[in-house]
Amino acid sequence: MDTSHLAEHAGTAGALFASIFVVATTTMRTMIPLRVFGILANVVLIVTAIPTHNFLVMGVQAVMLLVNSYRLHQMLQLVRDVKKSVNSDLSMEWLKPFMTERQCAAGEILFYKDEKAEDMLYIVSGKFRLVESGIVLPVGAIVGELGMLSPSNMRTQTLECVEAGLVLSVSYSKVEELYVQNPAFGFYFLRLSSARLFQNLETLQQQLNQQTASAAAPKPA
Repeated sequence: MDTSHLAEHAGTAGALFASIFVVATTTMRTMIPLRVFGILANVVLIVTAIPTHNFLVMGVQAVMLLVNSYRLHQMLQLVRDVKKSVNSDLSMEWLKPFMTERQCAAGEILFYKDEKAEDMLYIVSGKFRLVESGIVLPVGAIVGELGMLSPSNMRTQTLECVEAGLVLSVSYSKVEELYVQNPAFGFYFLRLSSARLFQNLETLQQQLNQQTASAAAPKPA
């Protein structure tokens, strides 16, 4: 059997294996296995295109291989960063690649109490205040993330920009998309949100204890 026939049979076998990988990707419900099988299909198609010198297929699959590899790396990094945040300072730096910038002017209202919540914000610079409680949010703070878990999806306070600054916003739909694509991300995000909720409850309890102590303290005669 000459080399041309060998190349032909190799190409047929490779196409068959690649087809199996492609069919397998249609059964995947989550993003990481989908990317892994996509990478395998790209590699098989590149290898089978070499004997026939099909440079078009090799080029297209090489590009797809880079895209799938980058997306896989991005998703794995996201999971690692979320896990790290849960176990450390509850930072949400890991969401930055999926956020959009928004410049805010002093006096601007970013959202009002009782309006529908659709996104959460990460404060990069400036000064922002929750009007009803008077709490000033520092740089690096996240606000509005618990609205996604609220049954009514309503804002509980008004957020005002006190000093001009920059915020990054991410829609709840984007977070939900990441949640559905990757169960590990969804699990860690749920833990992170729960940790933030308990952190807020602890802060409120401390404030209540301080007010109770102040009220019980004897007044000077």
